[in-house]
Amino acid sequence: MKKTILYKRILILFSRMCVTMKKSNFLLLKHFLLILGLHFYEKHSYIALFITMKGTFFMASQTYHHNKKTGATYVYTVESYWDKEKKAPRNKQVYIGKLDKQSGDIIPSQRKKKTVTQGLLAGVSAETQVVGPAMLLDKLAKDTGLAGIVRRCFPRLYSEIMSLVYFIVQKGLPLSRSEAWSIRHLHPYGKMIVSQRISELLLEISEDDRQKFLALWMSKMAGNDYFCYDITSISSYSKENEYVRYGYNRDGEHLPQVNLAILFGQKSQLPAYYRRMPGNISDVATLRTTMKSMDFLGSSSVHFVLDRGFYSKENIDAILARRHHFTLAVRTGLKWVEEAIDKHYESIASPQNYQPINDIEALYVVSNLLKWGDKRRRVYLHIYYNAKYAADEFDRFTRNLLKYKEEVESGKRVKEHEESYARFLIIKETPKRGLSVSFNDEEVQKNRKRYVGFFCILTSAIKDPMDALTVYRTKESVENSFNDLKNQLDMKRLRIHSSAAMDSRIFIQFLALILISRIRNISKQDKVLKNFTVREIMEHMETLVKIKFSGRYGQLYTETYPNQRKIMEVFDILLPT
Repeated sequence: MKKTILYKRILILFSRMCVTMKKSNFLLLKHFLLILGLHFYEKHSYIALFITMKGTFFMASQTYHHNKKTGATYVYTVESYWDKEKKAPRNKQVYIGKLDKQSGDIIPSQRKKKTVTQGLLAGVSAETQVVGPAMLLDKLAKDTGLAGIVRRCFPRLYSEIMSLVYFIVQKGLPLSRSEAWSIRHLHPYGKMIVSQRISELLLEISEDDRQKFLALWMSKMAGNDYFCYDITSISSYSKENEYVRYGYNRDGEHLPQVNLAILFGQKSQLPAYYRRMPGNISDVATLRTTMKSMDFLGSSSVHFVLDRGFYSKENIDAILARRHHFTLAVRTGLKWVEEAIDKHYESIASPQNYQPINDIEALYVVSNLLKWGDKRRRVYLHIYYNAKYAADEFDRFTRNLLKYKEEVESGKRVKEHEESYARFLIIKETPKRGLSVSFNDEEVQKNRKRYVGFFCILTSAIKDPMDALTVYRTKESVENSFNDLKNQLDMKRLRIHSSAAMDSRIFIQFLALILISRIRNISKQDKVLKNFTVREIMEHMETLVKIKFSGRYGQLYTETYPNQRKIMEVFDILLPT
């Protein structure tokens, strides 16, 4: 009984602290009490009811009302809160039972929470589990169809795979640190995930099953959508992985790497396909192999949205031969593009070609219908001129020239730049002086004066130039997904040595990327949640805890606070009663 009184006094002290402290300090105290509460639940479970969180203060104090006529003393919990309308603090009292005159114990009311109180006072044990993040992720996995497809492809390993996916989305930490998380959190596997089992699991996820998943997922995503295609590099310290090679590192790191290509749906705003490649493969060379891989999966016609780095005549020929469509930027330095610009050079600035984009940007736009290749396939070249863009383009052109010169001098020539080498550089090599590279100033000045400020988009399907521009500019979605992979989902470095385990690790990351993309898409449509990062949303849901009591006393959930209720409203999550 002395311990009971001691812990009640501690909790009352905490509640008084909460009333006066700043909100930032209060959030820290909430996390501290949650951890502290987990320890107490095991040994002194009767305090569980008082650690219920209400977003601003704790339900930690009681008040007594004595009825003079009947002689009964009624006990109420007191909760302090801020009244937004009256702009003043208020108290809310909830009846929990009568006070026994002889023993001093509370005789609970008949409602469920009061029955729980009786159990707590009787020394009933209780278990706690963090359930908020899993409630959110369960809903998203079901709504996107991800859960059903993973279960179909991995019936035996489904729960373990999805549990690791949940861990990555919630924490963004190495899988080796999921063991402690799996004990405290609700997840599909429902058991502790030990490190040794993770290593075994990564080797049990077969390539056939991964490809089966990609085929089903791509089939679900395909339809009337545009798919942004891009590549990123992931650095690794591994020396035993045959796919880890030195190549162009997009993070500027001098480390070997693997390359990862991703297709991202513009309308669905979800990743649709990925492929792992050796780190020394250039971007332009990957597209044809990716299309072949997609053919093996039985994918239907796809509309690719590509950056200018993927342009080559061979790539365009391959896309058209497979009956796919494309929209991509092309360099104005290409000879045939310059000839197209020359046709409209004098007339493009006519008022009839003027297209305002917004209050600060406007373009002059014209289009050419072209016949491509031996089969004379119809494509459209849309030409855009932006006078304000001209100054930036001047600097970009200069940087490209310096890059071309460095490539030739270092002996690392790029096949796609050969036309630019021949046009803008003067290359000489003699037995005595060796290799000499200088700029062809006449051609450089001609290009600067005539073609700066122009940019072009080539497409096989979009006739309207403004529609083509809109589709191309929304390719930033795939760039955001790369940022999520590296900074939100622990893919800045690969810490796995074998290629088999690495492939499974990347696969789990891809599944996590689907869920994190869905969270981002839904939250950005709400005026409150659009200011939250995915990690912040997960942290808010982290304090939603289920308390399960032994025997017949059932369970209850900690009180939700405003941000949690907003998240649950936007994502259509119902708290079990």
